[in-house]
Parts: sequence; structure tokens; C-alpha cells
Amino acid sequence: MTVLDKIHDKFSGEEMQLLLSAYEYSEQMHSGQKRASGEPYFTHPCAVAEILIDLGLDCPTVAAAFLHDVIEDTPATDEDIKTRFGKEIMTLVDGVTKLDKINYSSHEEEDAENFRKIFVAMANDVRVIIIKLADRLHNMRSLNFLSNERQQRIAKETLEIFAPIAGRLGISQIKCELEDLCLKYLDPESYEFLVTNINQEINERRKFVESVVNEIKEILNESDIKGEVIGRPKHFYSIYRKMKNQGKTLDQIYDITAVRVIVQTKLECYTILGKIHDKWNPVPGRIKDYIATPKRNMYQSLHTTVVTNFGQFFEIQIRTEEMHRMAEYGIAAHWMYKEQKTNQTDFDARLSWIRDVMNWQGAVGESKEFVDSLKTDLYDNELLVFTPKGKVLSLPLGATPVDFAYAIHSEVGNKCVGAKVNGKIVALNSTLTTGDIVEILTQSNSKGPSWDWLKFVKSGSARAKIRQFFKREMKEENVRTGKSMLEAEAKRRGYALGDILTESSFNKLSNKMVFASVDEMMASVGYGAVSVNSVIVKLVDYYKKEMPKPANVISGTRMRNTPAGSVIVKGEQGLLVSFANCCNPVPGDEIVGFVSRGRGVIVHRCDCSNLLQLDQNRLQPAQWTGDISSEFIAGLKIIATEDNGLVAFVVAEISAMNLYMTNIVGRVNKEKKAEIDIKVTLNRRSDIDLLINRLKRDKRIIDVYRNN
Repeated sequence: MTVLDKIHDKFSGEEMQLLLSAYEYSEQMHSGQKRASGEPYFTHPCAVAEILIDLGLDCPTVAAAFLHDVIEDTPATDEDIKTRFGKEIMTLVDGVTKLDKINYSSHEEEDAENFRKIFVAMANDVRVIIIKLADRLHNMRSLNFLSNERQQRIAKETLEIFAPIAGRLGISQIKCELEDLCLKYLDPESYEFLVTNINQEINERRKFVESVVNEIKEILNESDIKGEVIGRPKHFYSIYRKMKNQGKTLDQIYDITAVRVIVQTKLECYTILGKIHDKWNPVPGRIKDYIATPKRNMYQSLHTTVVTNFGQFFEIQIRTEEMHRMAEYGIAAHWMYKEQKTNQTDFDARLSWIRDVMNWQGAVGESKEFVDSLKTDLYDNELLVFTPKGKVLSLPLGATPVDFAYAIHSEVGNKCVGAKVNGKIVALNSTLTTGDIVEILTQSNSKGPSWDWLKFVKSGSARAKIRQFFKREMKEENVRTGKSMLEAEAKRRGYALGDILTESSFNKLSNKMVFASVDEMMASVGYGAVSVNSVIVKLVDYYKKEMPKPANVISGTRMRNTPAGSVIVKGEQGLLVSFANCCNPVPGDEIVGFVSRGRGVIVHRCDCSNLLQLDQNRLQPAQWTGDISSEFIAGLKIIATEDNGLVAFVVAEISAMNLYMTNIVGRVNKEKKAEIDIKVTLNRRSDIDLLINRLKRDKRIIDVYRNN
């Protein structure tokens, strides 16, 4: 059956005419375009539309599927789509359309920004991501026509993001097929092994499965319960993951086929479970009640693994017809079964995850960080913990009491000062396990979360809410710090921040990094949500496109300009003087001037190692003048025994001296010591000495010295 046949079969009247119009318009706009396979490009939107029709999506969604690539790949515009097909369809198409092409530093950054735009659109209309899932599914089906490098990149992204999203939305059909296709390209040898051997294994077990199915049917008949019993092989990736995680061979995986029982009511589910356990012995620890405690994607079913008298294991899943529809089609069932009036509460519950993500995504400035945080919340692995009143909360594996506190409410997390797990006081970075009863201890006068919490929280929601606290409570200080850091970095690159940060450049930047105002951008830099470089690089790029040859940049140099009169070279003032970035001299350092060809005098510290490589005949004595108002950048290296809370201490000391930090990089060296490199702006050498002395007071710090 073709997509046109399905349109005629599923739709009628005005809806059918609208879809036929979208079909014809897409065919016309994509005319002459080819896919990597050599097929007409139009086959792709048709395939996406067909997937959505099979999922039962509504007319506007299917129409948007036909049109989802016309704005990006053809001369069509938003206005064209809106005029022809209406605002609703145009909004869906715009949500799926990728960002305009710009020069990103990597595919990863481009994909992250594209995905963030789609996710923001999804918050307004979940149909956007369903279209995108169908689009990705068809692209994965035809991935064999691309290069190996692109196959690996696309399959990895699909497995990390799109398949888990399909799982969180409960669309099992798409999730399972995406995972199997990803396995095909990421581990082709294992995929081929499973395809060959699982089919053989299923054939060998067919009679056994049929006998189990027949015996359960007898149980239904004896209980006067109407239902359906079917044997279903598990998809390849789930078996592959189980073999990897448990270190088992295929013949040690006993549940490659699951027997599914579908009945009418919830009570019948529990009745059949009891009768099955009466007939076969259940395996301890393998009984899971997802009806009473649904998964995060609202999946409901009873799972049990039993063993026959002959020692053979098999898994049985028991659910109602409605649970089965929701397990297979997830959120798409809202449209597929609208005639049966699917439970609006279930629909809202599935959307609550999206709303929660959008509540905290504003605290994450960079798109890559947003996607990294989201991945943690997407994975199926979860643990279920309880409040003292018995409410169940779902958290990612490895979650801590702090994750739990923020899952209850932002204010509970912000006022958290301790925690009890199963009645005992535990550390806030303790790892929770399923079944724990967690009580959060709070104080109304608490100063709020610690920056150290960001090192151990697991959920993207908790991480973002901690950042939101610092963003809100320290806004003015963050704005000042961020502005100073941006000004210093712009100056280091030879620009004035006021020149490159214009209304036009900020509007372009905010479209990419989701800033509501300049102050918000500066605050984000100030509290560390966004790196200085990520902002300045983009602003400079926009500036260069408007003014290709800025007059205040000396081509080919790596120097900092300094006002005439701040340095005297060989008794003369007013010369063109620049500071060398290799040693960053500051007032109070002993300095020497190097007379360059065509670039004036470059000032170095007298102990700069690069002086040995220069022509000694062109070195001239230099000294500072008495009145210096310019700011300078100095670098320090800190060696410490541990890094726990060290960054917060360093930042606090710099702030206490009213200095501004322009950069900070931390690592653990080969000797297992913490190393932190920082750059600060100052006006005189004495500030460096004072800062070094203040830092050395901390017992954790082994040494502090200038590193440039």
C-alpha cells in the first residue's frame, strides 16, 4: 500500500484534500533533487509521512511530514507554507527545520544547536519531535548509502538521543527499530551474529514457546478471562545490551522470547499473575510491577520470569489492552485512539518530562551542555525511591540525596543541609538505590546550594536548578564578573567589547545560545554556564563578516596594545608599545623592550624565556611610568593535594580582592595532584604577590606561581 493509498484509507474530505495538496507541493519543490541512494529526494518525505500515518498521527502532522524539508532544501519560505497550508502546519515545519548553516567548530556543536532548537519547539508542540523521530527512522533505514564516517556519527547520535527520546515518549516501535539499526552500523559483527543465531535459536525454541502459550491460554479459559497470548522475540539490541552488561553468551540468555498476555482489566492482570505463579515457580528478584509503579515513560505491565519443571526459564508480560496500546505507540496513541478518548492524565504525564526539561534548560547556556545534561535524563536506567510519606520518585542511576531534593522542589534542594536514607544520616553525595526511603533535612536560613554539588549530582534537572540559584541570587555580581571577563578576552584578541557586541551581533548570538538580554548573557559567563571563548568567538566572527579588516587589529601579532606613556623605552615616551602574551608583564615587573620591524616595541618581562631566541642587539631598557590606569592580565598556576572545593576557594579569594578572573582551567596531573591555571586582570604587581600569599594560606595548596 502506497502513501497515497494510506491517505485515502485513513482520511477523508478536507483533510484528504489538504494532504494531497501537501504531497503535490512537496513533489514539485523537490523535483530534480536526489538522495545519496540515487532515488528522487521526494521518496524521503513520503516515507516519513507514511510512518506517521501508521502511528495514527493527525492530518497537520502528516502534512508537515511532506513539507518538513522544503524550507531548508528548496526556495520555499515560511510565508509560502503559512499562506498555502496555514499557521499550524508552518509552525510544525519550522520546528523540524534545521538552523541556518554557519561555521561551527564541530559537527557535535552543530548537532547540539540543531537539537536544542527542535527541543524548544517540541515543548510547544510534541508533534515536532514525533516528526523528527520518523525522519530519523527513515534516514537510518537508508544509512548504507553514506560514508562510514557519517554512518558512525549519525548512528551514535541516534542511539544516544533519538532512540531514548522515543523510549521516554513510549513509542516502542520506533525505539526498538532505531536501536537495532544503530547496532547494525556501530557493531556490525555483533549484529550479523545476532541476526543469524537468534533466528536459529527462536526456531529451536518455537515448540517450547508454543507449549507455554497454550498452557497460559488454558489458564485464561479456566479463569473465564478473555484475552490474547502471544510469543514475541525481543529485539536484537536489547539482547546485545544484556550480553554486554551481564557478560553472558547468547545461549545463557534465556529470555530472548517473551510471552505476552493481554487481558481486559487491571484486576485480571493480577489474577493471571497469581495463577501463573501457582503453576510455575517465579524467579526471585525477577517480578516487576510496572502497573502500580509505572516507568518514567508511563509504561505499565507486570513482568515475571518463571522456571518450568524441566529447568527452562521464560519471561511473561501481563497487561491490559490499553496498556498494550500505550506501550507500543506511547504518546502517539493520543491521536491514534482519540475516538476511544485516551486518558488525558496519561498524556499530560508523558508531557510533564518535556515541561520539566524546559523549566531548567534556560539555566544551561551552551547547547552542547544542554544536550549532555539531557542525555542523563533520557536513559532507561532508573531507580525508584520513596519519600517518608510513600510517594515514589524516579531518578537516574547513581542519583544522590541532592538529586532527590531537587526532584521534590527547587526550594527543597536550595534549602537542603542534610539527608536521611532509611532513617540514617548520610552524606549528600551518597548513592541511592531502589527502594530507599529518603528524607531531606532543610533549614530556612540556609545560604543555598554549594558549587561542589555540581560534581556529583546525576540528573540534568538538579544540575540546572543549582545553576539557576547562582544565576538568580548572584545576578549583579555575575553580570559584573561576566562583563569583565568578556572585556578582557576581547581586549586580548585585539578588540573592544563595545565594538563587537552590537545589537545586531547580540540578536544573532541570542538565537544560537538562548539569551533574553545582554545582562543574562554576561551573568551566564560570570557564573560559568557559558565559556568566555564561546561568546567572544561568535561575536568576533559576526564582526569580521561586517568589517573584514578592523583597523585596531595588527595582523599576525599576538600582543596586547598599551596606552602610550605607560612604559618608557630607552628614555623615550609615546612610542607604539605592545605587551607580549608569552609572559604578560604587569606594572612592577622588570621589563625590557624588543624593537620589532614594523610593529613598534614589544615589552617582555626580563625573565621571559623567549628573550633568548630574540636578537639581543634589538633589546632596549624599559621601565614603567609612575601613573598607570590600564588593566593587565597575569597568569598563575596552582598545585594542590586535592581539588574538592578548591575552585570555589580560588574564585572567592579573587573576588575578595576585587579582581576579575578571565579564565580558569583545572586538571589532575600525573602525580595525582590538582593543577589549576587562572588568569586575572589587575593594575599592579603587588596584587599578584598579595593573591599568591592569600592562596598559599590554604592547607591543600602546595605551591602557587606565575606561569606566564
